[in-house]
Amino acid sequence: MPLRAKITNPAYRTQLASTMPDDYTEFREQPGDDPDDVLFNTLYGVRTIQLNRPKKYNALNGSMIRKIIPRLKEYQKSALASIIIIGGAGPKAFCAGGDVSHLASDIATNGDQGKLASKAYFGLEYKLDHLIATYRKPYVAYLDGITMGGGVGLSVHAPIRIATENTVFAMPETGIGFFPDVGGSFFLPRLEGQLGTYLALTSDTLKGVQALYAGVATHYIDSSVLANLTARLGELVFKDYSDLRSRLLIIDRTIEEFNTGLPPQSPPHLAGNLRLAIDNCFQHDTVEGIVSALERERDSARPPLINDWAAQTLSKLAEKSPTSLKVTLRQMRLGTRWDTSETFRREYHIASKFMEHPDFVSGVSARLLHKPPTKPEWQPPTLDEVTNEQVESFFSVEEGEEGLELLTRGMDYDRYPFEQDLGLPREEDVERIVRERALQREEVIEELVQAKDAKIGVREKVEEILARMCRVGKGGSVYWGKQ
Repeated sequence: MPLRAKITNPAYRTQLASTMPDDYTEFREQPGDDPDDVLFNTLYGVRTIQLNRPKKYNALNGSMIRKIIPRLKEYQKSALASIIIIGGAGPKAFCAGGDVSHLASDIATNGDQGKLASKAYFGLEYKLDHLIATYRKPYVAYLDGITMGGGVGLSVHAPIRIATENTVFAMPETGIGFFPDVGGSFFLPRLEGQLGTYLALTSDTLKGVQALYAGVATHYIDSSVLANLTARLGELVFKDYSDLRSRLLIIDRTIEEFNTGLPPQSPPHLAGNLRLAIDNCFQHDTVEGIVSALERERDSARPPLINDWAAQTLSKLAEKSPTSLKVTLRQMRLGTRWDTSETFRREYHIASKFMEHPDFVSGVSARLLHKPPTKPEWQPPTLDEVTNEQVESFFSVEEGEEGLELLTRGMDYDRYPFEQDLGLPREEDVERIVRERALQREEVIEELVQAKDAKIGVREKVEEILARMCRVGKGGSVYWGKQ
């Protein structure tokens, strides 16, 4: 990112707070807030937001959210702010998640008061995430380093999400007695096939360019050019009448100027027989059904790679909170019906329920607070003991229960509006071309490469889809379906 700029004059901070609108009251600075945990900078039309807790892997807390929301609202109104870029300080993380260690400690120490404080934190976080998801100016996220939990909420709803060789993406919540929140109900079920369900339940990681292939990122470049990209974006001037889509397409083409190529020997990892096994096992609507399917894959005459994967996946699931697994699977199935506003309102309700459940404190304490980590004591300890009624209680809203009041209205959607323009081709794009015309394999690839202006990763993604989903007929034409 460009040079850091921070407010060091306490008098100016006081003046800024005193001019904050009344509806920003909950975002005012509070005692104990670190004045420098987020740094803001201006570079011509670019406004940069840098998370600045590198020793904590830029873990998100209330102090940071209270700074970011008013800035985003200010930038949205400013004619001088054209592009917002968010990134993280230090070489290791964009943002490793929300500061759940603090929340769990607060609940363990202060009981009901700690639960209320934790619920308030999640409400604040989801307001920020929803603001990003419905933002009306170009918002670019640099996923340079660890991007998990709360860091996903700050980035995955951005129309432009840039992965680098340092990216490590995961949603690890089921391992700490929680659920994939921050809009996970929206973006995970909308990944291709059963990838979202798989990532949600297992907490598997996507590294580097794999985040691009999976659809988590829209672009991939080397981290060494991020500073130059930021400077180049600062040079862009948009016409006053340009709509958001037009501006994003200009940014998209500008990012391709910094294309350094894919890393060597980096084909899609969740591909081929492995991807087929993921879709086959994780299509079931009960965790028990998924476990049974994995057991069949483990014991089948499939290639050893698939047998080993199934065995490892079963071991991963056995370590997770049974309640979290069942709630998360239900969340993945219901989330396909929710738009962005319902997503965050529902997740606030689910998060509030988890603050009342013992698995959250047990999971965070055992996995994050104890050194070395220990095994959590889940309640109930087995899948069989988690009833359907218990699961449904996380989703049922009682009459008169106070919901989450979001910051923007009337801008919600049920699919990301610019994903078709900015991301890699999806399976349905390849299927449509294959079914409509009798084309040879290379013709399909070239058509999609040209349609995406030779965007990095398109050829590799399309090649994988064709190899997994298509057969070659007489004359070399490809047909959808292996049979």
